[in-house]
Amino acid sequence: MILLILIIVLLLGGLLCWYAEQWDSSCSRLIALAALCIDAFLIILLILTVDSISMPQRPESTNWLVQIQFNWIPRFGISLHLALDGLSLLLIALTVVLGFIALSSAWTEITEKVGFFHFNLLWTLAGVMGVFLAMDLFLFFICWEVMIVPMYLLISIWGHEQRHYAAIKFFIFTQLSSLLMLIAIVALVFTYRIDSGVFSFDYFDLLHTSFGSDNGFWLMLGFFIAFVVKLPVVPFHTWLPDAHTQAPTAGSVILAGVLLKTGAYGLIRFVVPLFPAAVYDFAPVAMTLGVISILYGAKLAFAQSDCKRLIAYSSISHMGFILLGVFAWNEIAFQGAVMTMLAHGISSAALFMIAGALQERIHSRDMACMGGLWQDLPKLSGLALFFAVAALGMPGLGNFIGEFLVLLGAFQHHALITSVAAIGLILAPVYSLILIQKTFHGLQHVPRQLNDFGLREMLTMMLMVIILVWMGLYPQPMMDIARLSVTQSLQGVTTIVGEQL
Repeated sequence: MILLILIIVLLLGGLLCWYAEQWDSSCSRLIALAALCIDAFLIILLILTVDSISMPQRPESTNWLVQIQFNWIPRFGISLHLALDGLSLLLIALTVVLGFIALSSAWTEITEKVGFFHFNLLWTLAGVMGVFLAMDLFLFFICWEVMIVPMYLLISIWGHEQRHYAAIKFFIFTQLSSLLMLIAIVALVFTYRIDSGVFSFDYFDLLHTSFGSDNGFWLMLGFFIAFVVKLPVVPFHTWLPDAHTQAPTAGSVILAGVLLKTGAYGLIRFVVPLFPAAVYDFAPVAMTLGVISILYGAKLAFAQSDCKRLIAYSSISHMGFILLGVFAWNEIAFQGAVMTMLAHGISSAALFMIAGALQERIHSRDMACMGGLWQDLPKLSGLALFFAVAALGMPGLGNFIGEFLVLLGAFQHHALITSVAAIGLILAPVYSLILIQKTFHGLQHVPRQLNDFGLREMLTMMLMVIILVWMGLYPQPMMDIARLSVTQSLQGVTTIVGEQL
């Protein structure tokens, strides 16, 4: 029941936040904080008791730590099936950590409809957590939709000057790709019914679906497009810079930190295991798209004058490394993709929080208006330098571990594509240092008296600093947690590679 409680706490917490708004806005903040604290306690309990949790008896599920399943619509084989493995555990932990970061960033920024804001924030997190835990594809699709609608509201209500345009663009891109995924899910279920004689939306049943190479390719493509739109990957990326630029700081933190990771999770959890033969044939195309995203995102990043837009394009570049690692289909690259998901979630959230803090203080995102801020904001500036250096892949920090493992693993599969992708490691320092130079150094354009980071913001930032340093210096615990999930996801493709050899 603990998996269901994790989601219910966020859903009920969101409703209580909305209801408490009629009394005092501070009540909504405290209720949201309490809901996240409860989930954090439950996740810590899961981590501490992971060895003592009884394993499921099904042979396909030996790496699953805990799961719960109830019949929901048995006529169509739909059940309330939630399960947790090492990969899911890492991602729901990331979700809760970034929930705290988003709540901290919105503490003083959001002053209107505070209760409704926290309702949408917690429901977005609940949808994300459901995506990471759902093992029934019908339930997975519902959770996928649950996280989209409140994020649309966060952008459209509390965003900046072009918020309505950005929110509608985000909604159209994600909904059209979701519809494509729904069609692929239904087609996969009917294919399984033809093969077995029964309906089932259960992940473990659908793993045994048999289909021809053409059918498998088109079904895989339906899932693939839906997930790379959310990742996002060039050419499906155009919604992201607008959404990040116009979203409130908390929205950008959640969007960059965890919503993008649902696309990567979908590739790892569903695309690779369900369609191994199609993945094997499609891998060169997917890896090429990853390289294009790395280079194109980096090129556009250092051409930006808006600091949030620069960070958004840098996210596209980093997501290209994840796509490259997933379709390199070896364990090293896969582990690198997982580590990049976690490290980028932290570093990008920190950079967006810093950008939001700057906008709150000087009422502009234009780096041309920010010169000389180091003198006025030494704490904020020093932390910005740390996270910019982390994002460019400084050894000793988590981002370096992820991207290094991706390139190391991918090189074993396709040396040429990987060599081109490595150029991204040269471009990353360019846009990262441009961000630091234009924002915090140079001449001060306008005399000003600004408030530096206070205790709440410093505690939030130091939490992310500690996580990134830990990931960079001692990544083995997280890699051990994810290892069985990575091995199982690659099992089908590995078998096909062995047959080809």
